Amino acid sequence: MQSSPNCSEQPLIGLASLMRKVLSGANLAQLVNMTAFNPYDANMLMSMSIVFQITGNRDIGLEMQGKALQLRQHFQLPPEKQPAGIRLLAILKPGDMMDNTPVDFLLEDSDIALDLLYVACDLPCPESLPEHDVILVAIGQSDQNQPLLEQVGKLIKTTTRPVLNKPERIACLSRESVSILLDSTPGVDIPLTVRIDRATLLQICHTDYPLSSVLGDGHFPIIIRPLGSHGGKGLDRIDEPSAIAPYLESTPGNEFNISRFVDYRSADGLYRKCRIALIDGRPYPGHLAISENWIIHYKDAGMAESAAKRAEEERFMLNFDEDFARRHHDAFRAIGTRLGMDYLVIDCGETPRGDLLIFEADNLGLIHAADPVDIFPYKPPRMRIVFSAFQEMLKSAITQ
Repeated sequence: MQSSPNCSEQPLIGLASLMRKVLSGANLAQLVNMTAFNPYDANMLMSMSIVFQITGNRDIGLEMQGKALQLRQHFQLPPEKQPAGIRLLAILKPGDMMDNTPVDFLLEDSDIALDLLYVACDLPCPESLPEHDVILVAIGQSDQNQPLLEQVGKLIKTTTRPVLNKPERIACLSRESVSILLDSTPGVDIPLTVRIDRATLLQICHTDYPLSSVLGDGHFPIIIRPLGSHGGKGLDRIDEPSAIAPYLESTPGNEFNISRFVDYRSADGLYRKCRIALIDGRPYPGHLAISENWIIHYKDAGMAESAAKRAEEERFMLNFDEDFARRHHDAFRAIGTRLGMDYLVIDCGETPRGDLLIFEADNLGLIHAADPVDIFPYKPPRMRIVFSAFQEMLKSAITQ
């Protein structure tokens, strides 16, 4: 395995830069042609893998990624500001681009050099780690990733440098584990999440088998999703037992997560979900999405089309420290302590009684400044605060 790019290769283009190019409608034909011209350029193959994934051609993207990793497992993304101040080594897994912490978004306009090391149980284990000042384990939690996280735990024992988001902490971020770890946290409402198989769901649907025998705090309606799914894929609300069968008919998979549904509508009838970055224990706003639908994804919430929604999001971000963060100060502090992550992304809302309602907490959520500035002019200054906090965390870890 090569330890660094060949001098004949094109520079690697990171996810943040490529996403901004795609969202702006930039013509990427030249990149495609360059990859075709030199099919052994690992950097270009990896860059094009990201482009194809962003544009919805996931299978082609993963194929290109596989070719890049056959050539090399270590990639380097130089800092935007030279000379480089520190070198961050991120340890990732092959696969979908959102299966790892999207860390290069957090390093924009900095002097931090980013080294990307891809590891997998079916790839050669590195004989030594690339040169680094600090390590961030960027791999997400899943059943499939547990052996890999254990392997990474052994690998990082070879370093004397600080390691952030240790693999044994990431391993505890399943939906089920998080709901247990945060259960009974003052000021927090997190419905118990359990794993259930298809046969048991059908038993609940067609017999008198009680939901409460599986879900301790369970009563209909419940929310359901395939095990390990993200981004709302397969997510639905089941209002009564008879609705289970139609859901299963249209949703593949044998295992699912279920939890009780919490009606978190505000007084105006709208749902509000915010994304929070918890950096070294302190919360920072990523976005606020406002929707008529209880399933909220920022890109589908109509934020770009509604000046009123954007104005509310701007107020949320500007007043965050004195308002939202202050109201939930104790809750955020407890979450940081119980989950033990240096960098954590929380998707949450508020219940009508004012508790912090946790939907998800992991190291994979996207925190970015890629939205069009002409529509969201208030975002870049707030995102720079988040990015600075992340970068200061890295530097602080080194000095300590």
